[in-house]
Amino acid sequence: MSDNVYRVIEVVGSAATGTDDAIRNAIARASQTVNHLDWFEVTETRGHIEDGRIAHFQVTLKVGFKIEGS
Repeated sequence: MSDNVYRVIEVVGSAATGTDDAIRNAIARASQTVNHLDWFEVTETRGHIEDGRIAHFQVTLKVGFKIEGS
């Protein structure tokens, strides 16, 4: 394993179809503006209920990315 330094950010993804899609949405969007994404950790899961049914999923993630440099 090489010596790397990481920065960690927190993002929240959402989806009507499930937590996996919420995670994928968060990672896909973060990857558009942050380089070198390397890992993620789910820290919180929650949702919205309408008429006794799950209407929306929301997942909070910590995402790590390598800091560029020498």
